[in-house]
Amino acid sequence: MISFKVIDLGLKKYLEVLQLQEELFNKNIKAKLNENPTENYLILCEHEPVFTLGKSGKRENILVSNEDMNAEFFHVNRGGDVTFHGPGQLVVYPILDLDVLQIGLAQYILQLEETIIVSLKEYGLKGERIEDAAGIWLRDNTDRKVGAIGVKASRNITMHGIAININTDLSYFDKIRACGLEGKGTTSIQKELREETSLEDYKKIFTKKFSDVFSMNAEQLTFN
Repeated sequence: MISFKVIDLGLKKYLEVLQLQEELFNKNIKAKLNENPTENYLILCEHEPVFTLGKSGKRENILVSNEDMNAEFFHVNRGGDVTFHGPGQLVVYPILDLDVLQIGLAQYILQLEETIIVSLKEYGLKGERIEDAAGIWLRDNTDRKVGAIGVKASRNITMHGIAININTDLSYFDKIRACGLEGKGTTSIQKELREETSLEDYKKIFTKKFSDVFSMNAEQLTFN
């Protein structure tokens, strides 16, 4: 079975983790160009408050000035529009070789979505896809986004990834038009369950479901 190495970083600034992503991504690109084996990684972390804007995103979807963000801000090279990362949100960056997995980018995104959906089932929540609205949503009375997706791939090596709101401070989402969409809200697992929810517990569930969905074997990695 194909394996991936889990790198659990805890709470980190966005730029620090971006630099690690780029290091592992570029290492795999170089290996592939030299016809050497690549390695698969799953980076898990929380970020200190930060807004990120995708390469095709619009600044007007950030509804406040830079001074009123009370967070860092970066324009990055992933797909998607604007999103927020902060404590209480699990951010997952898979650095994978899709050629080794024998899947294309569209299938990769579907499997990321599926991983979120099956992990939410463990909490009795029904995550759903919405046409023309990226991410995973809860949809009983209103559409509420619980998981965001924005990826990049080059030579079928991936970076960037997904974010799932566990016990996130959702007030930050009032400062943006999340993913450029009007009239849709944002939620978290804790808000939906109305009880304290452990990010560490969800992290374990997510890693197991990721292994299942991608038919891969997880190896814990200590990374300094």
